[in-house]
Amino acid sequence: MANDKVEDLLKYTGISPKPDDFDAYWDRALKELDAQPLDYELVEADFQTPLAACYHLYFTGVGGARVHAKFAKPKQLQSEKGPGLALFHGYHTGSGDWSDKASYAAHGITVIAMDCRGQGGMSEDNFITKGTTLKGHIIRGIDEENPDKLYYRNVFLDLVQSVRILMSMDQVDEEKIAVHGCSQGGALTVACAALEPRVSLAIPVYPFLTDYKKAWEMEITSSAYEEIAYYFRFMDPLHQRQDEVFNKLGYIDIQNLADRIRARVVFVTGLADTVCPPYTQFATYNKIQSDKELVVYHEYGHEYLPYLGDRVMQELLKM
Repeated sequence: MANDKVEDLLKYTGISPKPDDFDAYWDRALKELDAQPLDYELVEADFQTPLAACYHLYFTGVGGARVHAKFAKPKQLQSEKGPGLALFHGYHTGSGDWSDKASYAAHGITVIAMDCRGQGGMSEDNFITKGTTLKGHIIRGIDEENPDKLYYRNVFLDLVQSVRILMSMDQVDEEKIAVHGCSQGGALTVACAALEPRVSLAIPVYPFLTDYKKAWEMEITSSAYEEIAYYFRFMDPLHQRQDEVFNKLGYIDIQNLADRIRARVVFVTGLADTVCPPYTQFATYNKIQSDKELVVYHEYGHEYLPYLGDRVMQELLKM
């Protein structure tokens, strides 16, 4: 039965719309980012280990927000430049503990782990938008006429800027850049690899922020997508703006970015996921045109996946 389900999922291409000017929208956004300097500040962290030097890294994102990331680099001198890894965190949380970043750095991998604006970390959200901000960030800016006001537009650009900073560092080989995260972090992994084609390896795990209309039609009112249902309930109970809303969400739907990816992709999913339903995830996976591998956990959902951490480390050490 599980294999039959995978066969069906591999045929699914999503139902959420893609705006007609989608490519122009992101090309214009990237031009704005190109004008943003890569200047950053490093502040030594209290957490240190014999093998990893740890810092708070700050940069200015588009719109002037001060964005924070955890940064860890190997202490031991390397004869050659080594790989770089950008880690992206789950929804509502932050960049997490230092220990996992230090572990990668101890293996010669330079790590940056960005806090998304206004979530559980130290990054500033200085954006002012019309309309509700109740329940979450997907709908932040949805009532603005200009889709440039969508919250995730600037977050996606922050991802690219963080990776460009990583690539600019003396000890990092810009041809060996990996991105990785779970849930929201999985979505950001896809978005970053799509918008920065020099990324060489992407490992998204049960990604969020994809095929919004499908998630809504599945009546996901107690999961990561619940804010869409709350939006209609509070702001548009007659659904007079339904087509407009889903079209606008198409600008920040990662399935619409997936065909831009040039990196090798190791895509991880659990078939029992009720938080980010597999259909929504496969809407993205099936649009990836680069070299890709699907890793399926048949009895697992939106949770800890055994052996995955080991697999990620092995992939990074092969770069």
